[in-house]
Amino acid sequence: MLKFIKGNLENIDGVAIYPIISLLIFFIFFSVLYVWIFSAKKEYIEEVSNLPLDDDINPNITEQ
Repeated sequence: MLKFIKGNLENIDGVAIYPIISLLIFFIFFSVLYVWIFSAKKEYIEEVSNLPLDDDINPNITEQ
């Protein structure tokens, strides 16, 4: 099956740029995510990590 895909892609001019663009998007996304993780304020990280444990978020939910 890969032979059919490879044969079709060889006939397209400029198809070699798509893997490069994909790699750049992948690298840029995870680089920005890495920078954001290490530059985020500790208070914000702690607040967000405690959200599932807070009972005051949605008062419409009643415990049984």
